Formats: sequence, structure tokens, C-alpha cells
Amino acid sequence: MTISVGDKLPNVKMIKATADGPDAVQSGEYFAGKKVALFSVPGAYTPTCSAKHLPGFVEKAGDLKAKGVDEIVCTAVNDAFVMGAWGKDAGSADITMLADGNGDFARAVGLTMDGSGFGLGERGQRFSMVINDGVVEQLNVEQAGEFKVSSAEHMLEQL
Repeated sequence: MTISVGDKLPNVKMIKATADGPDAVQSGEYFAGKKVALFSVPGAYTPTCSAKHLPGFVEKAGDLKAKGVDEIVCTAVNDAFVMGAWGKDAGSADITMLADGNGDFARAVGLTMDGSGFGLGERGQRFSMVINDGVVEQLNVEQAGEFKVSSAEHMLEQL
């Protein structure tokens, strides 16, 4: 079952990429008490993710924070080392990279996709959420192969 607006996020282990290395967090605790703009990409360093999705949130980070967002989080079914390197290469200090290496978060919110045709295996779909104190306020799930509703620009229109 796919998560919906008004639902509380599931509590699963994720790994935060930090300058000091991987740091395990529980999503239920991590998203509590703050307003978060979360976006999920099928994979770090993949074409649309690297050319549009992450750069859009980097560019609009100040605007999102001006609209009341406390933290901007990028997640993907990649390990924390890859997420950390991608964040360092293409991101900014304004974006928190949360690795969903085993796909537990993507499965728990019901937003997985089969990327095995491209050698990617099970991945998270491209989507974005506005999360307030662990509860989904906005949910934007892309159709396969599209990049519209999960963008930073679309999220800004919703805030």
C-alpha cells in the first residue's frame, strides 16, 4: 500500500551520509519535530537525477527554507558512501543525503520500482514529499520516465 497525505512515516533504518562517515538513523525519529522537504531519486549519478532533480533542490534550497522548510533530504536506494560522494560532487550543505541502501524506506512507503531492465534491481520511484513532524503533508509521485511533480519548483508552489 502506498503512503498517503495524512499518514505518519514508517519507522525504518536509514543511513545519513556525514563528513565523519555513515550514521544510522530511524526515520520515525529523524523526521519528528521538523518540516522536511524530501525527494527520492531512482539512483545517485543517474542522468535525470544528476542533471535536474538534485540541482533543482540545491538551487531552490534558500527559497524552500524561506517557506518554512527546516531540512531538505535526498534519498535513494544507494549506499551511504555513494550518496555522500554524490552530495559532495553535485549537492550542497543544504541537502541531507539519506541512504536507503536496502530499499527499506521505499518499500515501507510503497513507492518502489523495478529497474532490473537497466541493471538497477529494485529502486525507489521518483517522488517528493513535504513531511511535517513525521506526517506526510504533500506527496508527489512521478509517472514512469517523467520529471515534473517531484521537482523543487513544484514543491515551492505547494508551500
